[in-house]
Amino acid sequence: MATISTSGSILDVNSIVSQLMAVEQQPLTKYAQKTASYQASLSAYGSLSGAVGVFQASLGGLTKATDFNTLSATPSNADVLSASATSKAVAGNYKVNVSQLAQAQTLTTPGITSSKSAIGLGGKTTISFQFGSASGGFGLAGETLKGPIASTGLSNGSLTINGTAIATDSTTTSARALAEAINAKSTTTGVTASATPASSDAALFAGFGDVETGVDGTYALKVGGVQIGAQGAGVAAGDGITAASIDEALTSPSTVLTALADAGITFTGTAAGGDLQFTRTDGANLDIDEVVTGSAAGVTGGLGSSGGEVNAGSSKTALSGISLKSTDASPITIAGSNPAGAGLAAGTGGTYLGGTFTQDANIASGIVTIDATNNSLEGIRDAVNKAGLGVTATIVSDGSSNPYHLVFTSNATGANASMKIGLSGTDTDPPDSALADLLAYDPSGAQKMTQTSAAQDTRLTVNGIAVTSKSNNVGEAIQGVTLTVTQTGASTLAISKNTSQVKSNVESFVKAYNDLNGTLKKLTGYDAENKTAGALQGDATATSIQSQVRRMLTSNISGLSGAYSNLGQVGISFSKDGTLTLDSTKFQKAIDTNFGDIGALFGAVGNTSDNLVSFTSSTSATKPGTYELSITQMASQGALTSGDPVAPSTTIAADTTWAVTLNDTTPSNSKNTATVTLPAGTYTPAELAKVVQSSINGTSAFSSAGSSVTASIDTDGKLVVSSAKYGSLSNIALSSTSGTSTDSLFGGATAVAGMDVAGTLGGHPVIGSGQTLTGLAGTDVEGLKIDVTGGAVGSRGTVSFSQGYAYQLNNLATTMLGKTGQITSRTDGINKSIKDVEKQSAAFSDKLTGIEARYRKQYSALDVMLANMQTTSSYLTQQLSALAANS
Repeated sequence: MATISTSGSILDVNSIVSQLMAVEQQPLTKYAQKTASYQASLSAYGSLSGAVGVFQASLGGLTKATDFNTLSATPSNADVLSASATSKAVAGNYKVNVSQLAQAQTLTTPGITSSKSAIGLGGKTTISFQFGSASGGFGLAGETLKGPIASTGLSNGSLTINGTAIATDSTTTSARALAEAINAKSTTTGVTASATPASSDAALFAGFGDVETGVDGTYALKVGGVQIGAQGAGVAAGDGITAASIDEALTSPSTVLTALADAGITFTGTAAGGDLQFTRTDGANLDIDEVVTGSAAGVTGGLGSSGGEVNAGSSKTALSGISLKSTDASPITIAGSNPAGAGLAAGTGGTYLGGTFTQDANIASGIVTIDATNNSLEGIRDAVNKAGLGVTATIVSDGSSNPYHLVFTSNATGANASMKIGLSGTDTDPPDSALADLLAYDPSGAQKMTQTSAAQDTRLTVNGIAVTSKSNNVGEAIQGVTLTVTQTGASTLAISKNTSQVKSNVESFVKAYNDLNGTLKKLTGYDAENKTAGALQGDATATSIQSQVRRMLTSNISGLSGAYSNLGQVGISFSKDGTLTLDSTKFQKAIDTNFGDIGALFGAVGNTSDNLVSFTSSTSATKPGTYELSITQMASQGALTSGDPVAPSTTIAADTTWAVTLNDTTPSNSKNTATVTLPAGTYTPAELAKVVQSSINGTSAFSSAGSSVTASIDTDGKLVVSSAKYGSLSNIALSSTSGTSTDSLFGGATAVAGMDVAGTLGGHPVIGSGQTLTGLAGTDVEGLKIDVTGGAVGSRGTVSFSQGYAYQLNNLATTMLGKTGQITSRTDGINKSIKDVEKQSAAFSDKLTGIEARYRKQYSALDVMLANMQTTSSYLTQQLSALAANS
């Protein structure tokens, strides 16, 4: 049987299918066109979002009314000071003269051999640091002038102070003369001197004998050149000068007393009592002379002659010494060829002379414990630094045989930051004596450490008025101005209105609006010249944004009491093309006439009629208006008051620690309780309050949490410890751990918790927290915050609030760009549409694949069939041809 076979394709299947699929794929083009349209809108919204963002950024310097009232502060000498001014400053020129910069106190120990070796026996010793003011001159107390100085004077070169030679010579015969020579060099030495009073021997008149004069004898007693008494020849003992007659001459009124007073001489005691002592307060030498004339045995009695011994006359000179004071409380260096002649010892030193120490309760005190584990210089240094006591400890090596010095520097500057360092032991055990000998420092007592830098304030004058400051940043010396002084000297300070910044901000605002308006116009408009429509033409969201901004700018600001309530009044208006223009002349006039009111036109402003109520902040939900304020409960602080008045003297025992709970929560949190150590000592009630306050505030657990207390003695003499915080979370509780008990001071008194402020604002409910009231959500005063810092319950006037253009526009822009804002919502919608089209396109593409496969199958089968038919035809043709040939 013959077979039929195909020899090739009859149809161009690929071409046929391709042409058919081209027709089938036409809907994909529409999907692509939709996607492109959405992408164009998305891009347009990206441009619009950016323009709104730029516009919002331009409002940054305008949303706070206070920003308009800032002033510039320009010093004439920037090396002396710099300054910044707030809206509270008053424009003008000020003369500033800085005479002293603030600095911190530095104390150093004597040098020791090793920084690592143990100091003392390692007994547990508590070192307390208290801060306050040290009074009394810092310097050196000299002794009585030495040698024959009264007759020969102090030779030149004998004395140098801080490297400066003191000019002395044969006329420098008294402490007074020496002090004058030192003071002549005080500018270069930084040291002033004062002569101590010269006093006669306290026993000089002991055994004063009645004076008897012979036929040719005379006697006269002179003190500092003033004749106290005189006796002529031939006077029997007891009839002339006696101890009683001397006392009588010194009895007021008398010419002797007048002469002594004129000479600056005072006296104590009596001759009859044997303790008569004369004193010359100016430091000049005081001569006591017995002038005798006549034969050798012509006079008996007088000073030291109670037994009637012959008196040949006498002369005694009382000398004094000098006291040196450093003008900046720095150590004084004494040298020269004969400093001992001046009553001084060679070397460097200085202490507070008759000083006192007054603790400042506002500076936290601190405690650190030293024992056998850390009783080296390095151990003490590390312990002090780790404790965070407000002191930085370092070790300095001077290269000598005993090179290592432990140095304490107060972290705070100012005269009130001087250190008092006390050491105490445990229970009945004293502190380690070696540590006490090394570290104890009390301006009013033992000063084992050396002050190398004194705590001092900044001193300056403003227009001739003296000002002091604890730091070199001086606030409020000029109201609203902060000065930063960097060196001594004079400078003027010009405070002026910063109108240029206001102009710049407003110009930026106008430009930013016009840029935004241009963007909106381009996106939503139609270009007739090019016959093209904007990407957002007819877009409701874009049109809404455009109208909202414009409507806001053309509306008046409500709630303002100043000169302006709309933009046109300050020279800002719309042109025919929809842009804003700034009339510079009109705006300058507004600045010149009502500068302070311009800020309220742009920013948010809150005002109160009660000066103990202050506006704090608002939110975009706060509605402008004037609201009546009613207070039903004032905020209070948690406090603990002792049951009885504090004793005149209270002793805090060594190792006294209390458990203090401050501003605890419900439920209680152990983080609010800390162990507080009090420095041992005996205190007056006022001192005790300072010690308690500074000790609690010096506890790191509280200071790091921002919690603190105040302690005081009330009018009943009771000790009151209060949390510095106001409100229902303000509370304090104390309990004893060791040493002096809390009960011994407070008598088991019950603590009182604080309360939050409460009231209404414009009749609307508010919530109180401490001294702050906040308007509740859903009311006109939502988000409005005010602080009530004093006064009483009842009607407290009004709180007014207004929102200027920049403030409102900023809120509007924030809303538009927010997660649920118009722009974000619209772009989210477009993105969703793009994704939907993509899904539809993908689904249709999948459908096309099946259609193509079907077409290809159908036409391939047809091609095979045609090929088979062609083969059959050829076969039949051949067969017929063969039959024809054989017939």
